[in-house]
Amino acid sequence: MTTIAARLDAVRARIAAAARHAGRDPADVKLLAVSKTWPAEAVREAAAAGQRAFGENYVQEGVDKVEALRALGLEWHFIGPLQSNKTRPVANAFDWVHGIDRLKIAERLSAQRDVHLPPLNVCIQVNVSGEDSKSGVAPVEAGALAHAVAALPRLRLRGLMCIPEPSADEAVLRARFAVLRGLYDGLRAAGLALDTLSMGMSHDLEPAIAEGASIVRVGTAIFGERARTAPTSTPTA
Repeated sequence: MTTIAARLDAVRARIAAAARHAGRDPADVKLLAVSKTWPAEAVREAAAAGQRAFGENYVQEGVDKVEALRALGLEWHFIGPLQSNKTRPVANAFDWVHGIDRLKIAERLSAQRDVHLPPLNVCIQVNVSGEDSKSGVAPVEAGALAHAVAALPRLRLRGLMCIPEPSADEAVLRARFAVLRGLYDGLRAAGLALDTLSMGMSHDLEPAIAEGASIVRVGTAIFGERARTAPTSTPTA
């Protein structure tokens, strides 16, 4: 068994244990392997161990991997901050975009998504910690943005995403994740057909699952420390 395969098994065991502890079905929590900065061969190893969904932060690196590994039929998620001048390649190479934090980005993705492709799955990123350094719409503005995004063609609004500030205090983390869950529940009650809470990473997937995460984004616990120096970005795994 390769190191990546062994680490995948360990992460899956963590997810299953956390789900059972929360009274949830482990099958309801999807593992997104964050492969940013790792070469295509590392993704290939993870795919050989049964992993199908992968997350990328950087546009060109991600698009290159999608093309190099197209024959594997993997599911690709763009999870990093997205500039308006880089939406076109993301709109057509990826299956999901997790970091929508303003309507302009969603409108560009909608306009640029190839009509022959299925709708692009998107999540709205919410800044649940109120940090100036973090991307994401303020919680009080999330509802209006969600309704606007849901109305756009060639996009399918799936849910919400967050990256709370790191903390060793599980109660603090759970409170942050609970903010996202509350917004999610409110939007569903208002009629939006959401099914995704993208929250939790290598260091905090347990409290995220306890608060209802349906996708956890795990990189370091699967691939190890980053393989090379990458462009400065908010951690997403």
